[in-house]
Amino acid sequence: MTAIIDNEAAAQAWLRDKLGATDADMGRLEQLVDLLVAENERQNLIARGTIPMIWQRHIVDSAQLLDVPRETIPSGAWLDLGTGAGFPGLIVAALQPNRAVTLVDSRRLRTEWLQHAADAVGLANVKVVLSRVEDLANLQYAVISARAFAPLDKLLSISARFSTPDTLWLLPKGAKAAHELAILPKTWQHMFHVEQSLTDPDAGIIAGRLLGGYPPKPGQNAGAVQRGSRR
Repeated sequence: MTAIIDNEAAAQAWLRDKLGATDADMGRLEQLVDLLVAENERQNLIARGTIPMIWQRHIVDSAQLLDVPRETIPSGAWLDLGTGAGFPGLIVAALQPNRAVTLVDSRRLRTEWLQHAADAVGLANVKVVLSRVEDLANLQYAVISARAFAPLDKLLSISARFSTPDTLWLLPKGAKAAHELAILPKTWQHMFHVEQSLTDPDAGIIAGRLLGGYPPKPGQNAGAVQRGSRR
């Protein structure tokens, strides 16, 4: 069992010690935390009860995607679907300011706040898009993330067109991760597995690659190549 980060001090220490976050990185994250807490008074970005543990529950919960044990994170553009309050995409952008990160959400208030936050922190690498996923242009990305955005089969159906066989998918799925992967139709060719979350002993992250990078044709049954869960 992977050690679980269960307090704010441990969360900030992990960012510095494991991810190598610099003072500048931590400063950007601290700005985002302040902006998030202030905006939460105007719109419900995160549950109020999680504010005292915001570094654990939201910052490191997002940042851990940059340290998935079995995977090498490819360089290149990152697409975060249904980004909401900016998790994980805004946190990735703050930690990797040289990586282009596109944040997509269909709610205007959310995207307005995301743009304000990115501008306030000086994240020129962030592009905020107000759109449904189904309406996005056909562009391919090195990494695709989505934090509990949609069931796995539906998510792949609407977003596989953004993927190539080299694209890394990083999908925090909570307690449903292993179940969603187990019931994924075998028409999807993939190399997905489940990683243990560092912030929740019951949560998992679906990680890996979608082979072919496109939805299978109706009736196709090529089977799936998948590895077991890591617990």
